[in-house]
Amino acid sequence: MAKYIVLINFTDQGVRTVTESVKRAKNSVSTFEKFGAKKTAQYWTMGQHDLVIVLEAQDDETAMKAVLAVDMLGNVRTTTMRAFTADEMEAITAKL
Repeated sequence: MAKYIVLINFTDQGVRTVTESVKRAKNSVSTFEKFGAKKTAQYWTMGQHDLVIVLEAQDDETAMKAVLAVDMLGNVRTTTMRAFTADEMEAITAKL
């Protein structure tokens, strides 16, 4: 499974209802799964981003669908980055 780091910021709507953030995070598990992805970790953060999640999906298209489905709810905006493990990076760099 490919791994993704998703950086999340609350929208104005998300900030107005921030007290429901944990509930929404729990509900997002089923949304991600509906589109074939799995949320393996989530953290609320201070600084430039409000949350960070770790997501697994079979491919980029699956990850994109899952993240967009959450974005469509209007509480957050996301930046998604493909992440590589040390073993994956070794395989990549072995071909250089």
